[in-house]
Amino acid sequence: MTASFRLGRLAGVDLAAHWSVLIIFGLLAWSLSASRFPAEYPGNPAWAYGVAGVAAAVVFLLGLLVHEVSHAVVARRNGLAVESITLWVFGGVARLQGEPRSPGVDLRVAGVGPLVSLLIGAGFGAVAIVLAAADNTGLVFGTFAWLAGINIMLALFNVLPAAPLDGGRLLRAALWRWRGDRTWAAISAARAGRVLGLLLIFFGLWQFLAGATVGALWLALIGWFLVGAATAEEQQARLGGALGGVRVADIMSTQPETVPADLTVAEFVDGHLWSTPHSAFPLVDGGRPVGLVTLNRIRGVPPDRRATTTLRDIACARDELTLASPEEPVIELLPRLNGCADGRALIVRGEQLVGIVSPSDVSRAVQRASLRHPREPATPPT
Repeated sequence: MTASFRLGRLAGVDLAAHWSVLIIFGLLAWSLSASRFPAEYPGNPAWAYGVAGVAAAVVFLLGLLVHEVSHAVVARRNGLAVESITLWVFGGVARLQGEPRSPGVDLRVAGVGPLVSLLIGAGFGAVAIVLAAADNTGLVFGTFAWLAGINIMLALFNVLPAAPLDGGRLLRAALWRWRGDRTWAAISAARAGRVLGLLLIFFGLWQFLAGATVGALWLALIGWFLVGAATAEEQQARLGGALGGVRVADIMSTQPETVPADLTVAEFVDGHLWSTPHSAFPLVDGGRPVGLVTLNRIRGVPPDRRATTTLRDIACARDELTLASPEEPVIELLPRLNGCADGRALIVRGEQLVGIVSPSDVSRAVQRASLRHPREPATPPT
C-alpha cells in the first residue's frame, strides 16, 4: 500500500489513506445522495440529499478509522508497538511491529475491532429508534439508520473466520491455542480466507450473469481481494515459520562502508563507486547514522547537477530510516523493510552503527532457512 497520502498523527501513530479511499468515498456519497436517499425519503431538496450523502460517507470512514485505532490501542496495551494506520477501500490496516506473543493477545487485538464497529452501529441504531419514536422518519432518520446498518454489516463481515479479516485472526488465535503452533494456525486461517474469497468471486459472477446489479461485481471484487491478501498472508506465515528464532545479528552485513555526508555526487561517482561492491552507503556523524544513500537515489541526480549536489541532499533522512538492534528477531524486522531505503535497514547498538541488512541478506537467510529440517507439528492437547 505505497500509493497513500498522509492524514496526520494520532497518539504517536502515523495516519494515512490509500487513494482507493477516495473511490469508496465518492461511490458512497454519490449512491446515497443520487439514488438511495431520494428513493426512500422523497420530497427533500437536492442539496439536502447531497449533504446527507456526503455526511454519511464521511462518518462511515471515521468509523473505519475508529475501528483500526481500537486495534492499535489494544495492541499497545499488550506490548506491541504500532507503526501506522492506513485506510483503504476495504477497511484499513494497523501495521504492528512484531507479532502477538500469545493466543490471548492475538484474540484481544483482533476481536476489539468488530466489537467497536458493532457498538458504533448500535449507537446509530439507538438514535434512529429515538427519531422513529418521535415520528421523525425522514432523511435524518434514514441517514442514522444507514450508518447503523453499514457498521453492523462491517462488524459481521469482519468476524468471518478467514484471514485477513479480523475473524481470520480470531480463528488463528483459536487454532494456535488448540495446537500450540502459530505458523500452522496462521497458514490454516489464510487458507480459509482463500476459500472464502473464491466463494465470493463465484457467487458474485454467478449473480451478475443471472441479471443482478453491479453490486454482484462488487462482491466478486471483494473476493478477489481476499484471495490475494490471504495468499500473501500464507506466504508471510511460512516465511515467519522458516525464520523463527533467527536474529538480525545472524543475517546482517557487519562493518558497512560509510561515506561523508558532504561529499558531492560527482566526487562519489568518480572516487568511490567503482571501488566497492556495495549499493547502499550509510552517512554517519561520530558513528551515529544520519542518512542512507543508495544507487537508485544517485541515479536520479542529473549529470549536470552532480557537482553541486551533496550526498546529504539526496539521502534518506534519519527519521525515514529503518533502524533495528542486532538482537531483534528477523521476522519482526521484515514488515518494516520499505520506504525510501529500498528495503534496507541500518543496525545500531545504542546509537552506533554496527551493520546493515539488505534484500540480498534477507534472501540468503530465506534460502538457508529452507535447508533446515521442517519443524514437526505440535501435538494437540489430549
